[in-house]
Amino acid sequence: MAHESDHPEISVIIPAYKEADNLSHLIPQVAQQLHCRDGGGEIIVVYDESGDGTVELCRDLGASYPVRIVRRKGKRGLSRAVLRGTQEACGKILVVMDADLSHPPARIPDLVAALDDETVDMAIGSRYVEGGGTEDTWGVLRALNSRIATLMARPLVDIADPMAGFFAIRRTTLEAAERLNPVGYKIGLELMVKCHCQNIKEVPIYFRNRKFGESKLTFGEQLKYVWHVLRLMDYKYERWTCFLKFCLVGGTGVAVDLLSLWMLLKLLPFVLARAVAIWLAMSWNFIWNRKFTFNYASAGSIPRQYVMFCGSCAVGAVLNWGISVALSSTIMVSYPMISAIAGIIAGTGFNYAFNRKWTFSVKKD
Repeated sequence: MAHESDHPEISVIIPAYKEADNLSHLIPQVAQQLHCRDGGGEIIVVYDESGDGTVELCRDLGASYPVRIVRRKGKRGLSRAVLRGTQEACGKILVVMDADLSHPPARIPDLVAALDDETVDMAIGSRYVEGGGTEDTWGVLRALNSRIATLMARPLVDIADPMAGFFAIRRTTLEAAERLNPVGYKIGLELMVKCHCQNIKEVPIYFRNRKFGESKLTFGEQLKYVWHVLRLMDYKYERWTCFLKFCLVGGTGVAVDLLSLWMLLKLLPFVLARAVAIWLAMSWNFIWNRKFTFNYASAGSIPRQYVMFCGSCAVGAVLNWGISVALSSTIMVSYPMISAIAGIIAGTGFNYAFNRKWTFSVKKD
């Protein structure tokens, strides 16, 4: 195998699955760009087994270029393939790019040079800054999909192209990352957020369509992206997103509460019907807060958590019931539903604070 240096400065990581036809063109082009640094570089192809000849191709190209292959078996995934590549890499600067020829190797020196500025945490190949672009053959739906995905990521990072899969990052920056756990294919976004990148340099690139093989961007991968963004929102805005999810569950609980009250009023006096409706809504909220809002604590004992949940909600429930009854018996005699809603609002803040602190207090890893 050809090596430019025993201690390369640059490691180019290329995740690959059924990309042999593209790699035969890409690897020589990437190798030409590794001379941009005196320390040279290496190319690491992280291969998810597909039996398409990638192993044999890299072995042959290794006689002329500094390329080596890392073979992965089991569950596939671009993001985890990249992370495996970073573990195998020797370079101080890590460059990640796709194997489908969509990212121009000629821009590798520019990405690397951007990191010469110590204030720059990460450099990305951007389609949406001046000088960048995409092929005109992009259809309306693909362009719209890209723009929507970009808008979804904007609350996480304030850059033009947060979807970039072509980027360079220092090893020291990567090693400072917290709880890397990517879902799907946007590992760059994961690193921008969890490496706490404050200054991201956007280098314009022209994004081309793949020449060989089939796209891996399925509907399932798009759903994973949505889930990934939600998880990163949880990470970056933990308290706010947790409260919003609590309110969302509470919103469905309102529907359960009011529907139950409407049905129970046909059988019971308001005071008793209101108490039973609150208990039914409380049980509903416990189930979904455990599964959704505080899912990190879902491994805990259900009976114990239910008792603690009901206990933690006691103040809010009493406040809810008391305000509802007081209003319905005084100024809102003719509007029992409105008095119920007023009680629900008053109890929500108490319920969230108590449950976050006591019932679901298990911390994330």
